[in-house]
Amino acid sequence: MYFVGLGLILMLLKFLEIGPVASLSWIWVLSPFAMAVAWWAWADASGYTKKRAMERENERKNARILKSRENIGTLGKSRKR
Repeated sequence: MYFVGLGLILMLLKFLEIGPVASLSWIWVLSPFAMAVAWWAWADASGYTKKRAMERENERKNARILKSRENIGTLGKSRKR
C-alpha cells in the first residue's frame, strides 16, 4: 500500500510540475506502481497474504472465546476434581 501512496504522490507532483519530480522521467514516477504489483504478486505466491489472514482470524477467535468465558464467569476459576 505504501508503494501505491508513493506512486500517487509522485504522479501528482509530476503532473503539477512541482519540485525536482518535474524533471524526472515518467518511468521513474510510475515505478512505485510496478513495485506494488511485484509485491502483491510475491505476497500471494508465497502464501504471505493467506498466513496474515489466518493469524487475524485466530486472534479474533481467541478474543471471542475469552470474552464468552468472562461473560459466563469461568475465566480464572480452576476446576476441582
